Amino acid sequence: MRLRILLADDHEIVRRGLSALLQKHEGWEICGEASDGRETLEKAKELKPDVIVLDIGMPYLNGLEATRQLLQHDPRFKIIVLTITDSDQVIREALDAGARGFVLKSDAARDLVSAVEALQSKRMFFTPRVNDLVLAGFLDKGHAVSRTEVPSLPTLTAREREITQLLAEGKSSKEVASLLNLSTKTVETHRSNIMRKLSLHSIRDLVVYAIKNNIIQIEMPPPLKTTPATSVA
Repeated sequence: MRLRILLADDHEIVRRGLSALLQKHEGWEICGEASDGRETLEKAKELKPDVIVLDIGMPYLNGLEATRQLLQHDPRFKIIVLTITDSDQVIREALDAGARGFVLKSDAARDLVSAVEALQSKRMFFTPRVNDLVLAGFLDKGHAVSRTEVPSLPTLTAREREITQLLAEGKSSKEVASLLNLSTKTVETHRSNIMRKLSLHSIRDLVVYAIKNNIIQIEMPPPLKTTPATSVA
C-alpha cells in the first residue's frame, strides 16, 4: 500500500520542492496540497492522508492551531511540522499540539525524508536540537519557562486563537465573520474578550502578541539544504 502524504505550505515554490523530494521515495505519493490552515483541515478530512507535512506559518489558521484541530478530529493523523525556527517556545508548542515530527524548513531536503520514514515506522522524529532538549528534560511542562513571558496560547480558546490570527493578519471584523460563518457582532464580542484577556489596547498590540506567540510568522521562503538529523523511537 502506498503512503499518502498531504503537503501544506503557503509558498507554492516550497510545495513544489518538497513534493519533488518526497515523490522520489518508492511507495510514497502526494495525495493533496494546501496553501493555508483552513484548506489543510478540509483536505485532510476529505483525503485522509497517512502523513501531513504542515508549515507553522500559514495564513487564516496557523500550523499549530491546525495541528490541534486535526488531532481533535482524528487522533490517528500523523503530523510533521515545518518551521523556520527551533526556539524553545516553538518546540514546546509544536509537541504540546501533538506533532510527531519537527523539521526546520532550511533543513528539509534531508530531514523531511527521514522524518516521514520515522513516522511511517511509528516513531517520532526530532532535529538534533529538539532531541537534545527532550533528553535534557527541558520540555517538561512548566519547566524552564520564564515568569515574565507573554501570556501563553492556552489563555485563549480555539475560536479566539482563530480570530486573533485573522485580525493580526489585517482582516476586518466583517471579513473574519464571513470566513468563520459568524455574525459580525459575534466577532466583535470575541475581539473584545481577546483584548480584555490579554490586556491589549490596540490592533498593533494584538499583532505583536500574535508574532511573539507564533500565531503568525514573518518569513520568506527558505532555500532547501541538507543537514544530518536524528530520529527518536
